Amino acid sequence: MTHPPILRNPHLEGSPFSWEAGPTGVLLCHGFTATTAEVRLLARTLYEHGYTVAAPLLPGHSTTPWDCNRFTWQDWCASVEQAYQQLSAYFQSVVIGGESTGALLVLYLASKYPEASGILCYAPALRLKFGHATNFLLSILAPFMISFPKAPSADDNPWQGYAVWPLKGTIQLRHLQKVIPPLLPQIHQPILILQGRLDPTVHPQSPQIIYDRVSSSVKELHWLEHSTHCVILDKEHELAASLTLDFLQRVRI
Repeated sequence: MTHPPILRNPHLEGSPFSWEAGPTGVLLCHGFTATTAEVRLLARTLYEHGYTVAAPLLPGHSTTPWDCNRFTWQDWCASVEQAYQQLSAYFQSVVIGGESTGALLVLYLASKYPEASGILCYAPALRLKFGHATNFLLSILAPFMISFPKAPSADDNPWQGYAVWPLKGTIQLRHLQKVIPPLLPQIHQPILILQGRLDPTVHPQSPQIIYDRVSSSVKELHWLEHSTHCVILDKEHELAASLTLDFLQRVRI
């Protein structure tokens, strides 16, 4: 019997990286079940425009779904916080950005480190398109099942990550989603939010909730009309990168 591969696109480079260029640092965090391959294309563009870019690999990722289930959302936050502290030790200005769950992690970070220069949120997974029945089923199955298969990929994005949902890890994502909303009014940094109009995963209310509740005086929300979930890898990835660069330049980061 042939078993499906643990990782989609295992040939891609998904390890942590740090590319030094100019005096401003950018921390990019990948999402749940993904790897740094998810943020690498955007990172390359930022690096070519003079930004120093670093991306950690979240605990339990790029290993096995069993391993992923061992870690909590606090472990993910600690990993991102450590990467931020390493960047901020060398760079006075550090921007923090993330895709999907990674966007939630950097929102948590922004509430804890008000000195962070700016926030980049790509398809922030504050709410998902799971119904109450699905959430209930996840809660029931998580103690007994390691993972649940994902639907086949409908695109050819260079995305790397687990081909299944680690169930205990998914419960940790739900916990993180509950932590973030009360923290949003504490966030004052300039913030850019990009959301794909065709996203099958993130609820369309998610980016608007963040936009409405943060206390940032400079905030932007852009909808990418032809993009699905991973806006920084999808059909409009060049537009996503351009909007990011324009935002950083306009707020003089």
